[in-house]
Amino acid sequence: MEIGILSLSDLQTDPATGHPYDPARRTREIVTYAIAADQAGLDVFGLGEHHSPDFSVANPAIPLAAVAQATSRIRLTSAVSVVSTLDPVRLHQDFASLDHLSNGRAEIIAGRSAFLEAFTLFGIDVAHYDDVFAEKLDLLLALREGSEYVTWSGRHRPALDHLPVPPRPQQKKLPLWLGVGGTPTSIERAAALGLPMALGLIGGDIRRARPLSEHYRTLGQTAGHRADALRLAVTSHFYLGATSQAARTDLYPYYREYLRPKTPGGRGRLVGPDDFQAVSGPFGALMAGSPQEVIDKILAERELLGIDRFIGQVDFGGMPAVMVNRSVELLATEVAPAIRAELGPAAPPAA
Repeated sequence: MEIGILSLSDLQTDPATGHPYDPARRTREIVTYAIAADQAGLDVFGLGEHHSPDFSVANPAIPLAAVAQATSRIRLTSAVSVVSTLDPVRLHQDFASLDHLSNGRAEIIAGRSAFLEAFTLFGIDVAHYDDVFAEKLDLLLALREGSEYVTWSGRHRPALDHLPVPPRPQQKKLPLWLGVGGTPTSIERAAALGLPMALGLIGGDIRRARPLSEHYRTLGQTAGHRADALRLAVTSHFYLGATSQAARTDLYPYYREYLRPKTPGGRGRLVGPDDFQAVSGPFGALMAGSPQEVIDKILAERELLGIDRFIGQVDFGGMPAVMVNRSVELLATEVAPAIRAELGPAAPPAA
């Protein structure tokens, strides 16, 4: 089983100044978290893509390229690449170049995004939200198959007529996961295509995700895909402290800040103490607590959902670097070794 971390690069307000955190500083800090994760022996680092002033990273491939030059073993992935609003040709080229820089460690998690800013920015009609995603995903799949020349046509992007699309990645083909938030159509798409699936669990009871994981594997095998190709990753908000109570006490103000609506009627919700305790409980999606508590929860997810990869979102809500680094250290030195001792080493990369 693989254990890793991710960042979505959110920018919160600095209480000392009343201004948002500097995006340049934030991006550089994120790179240090990835380097620390590599040095500590974690398996994967993911970086999100957003196109609003609330986040510092719009193209994950660029900071990941900086990480690639300072690391040696950790796998580097988007989390997620918003395929609907991207040109799949350029996306594949960016991550093929990242694959070269990282000596074959690049991956893509492709998703549709719940944020609409990118659709407006790149002129994509949200009325065609799912059609555009399905078509561009089809092109991305064609690009990664490894043919020297690519022929493809669709309605929402100019056709490719027997064209080369360099560079090719160092790996035979870039590992591609489908990022989903629990929508049945997204799960069914991953299963039909035989793609590994990254499921975002950001609230509620993890036991409610069991029918989703079973549906994915049943449909995938019915479609003729090997069981070992139908890999499942889970991503969750994450924080480790020395004790359960210390972790919850330290994390709560940052978790609340991260989720609260920043504008009247905007995205988010207010999280009260009771809500926080519920979502951080034994079957709550929030992975926050002592190392042993989180070990137990990850193993519970493994038993309930059959997960092959766990990725914790480790920096959010304006959490200071000292908290993030300590949490990553505990994940790498106490949680990951215990999980590996129980389940065995990480599986090979998804193809």
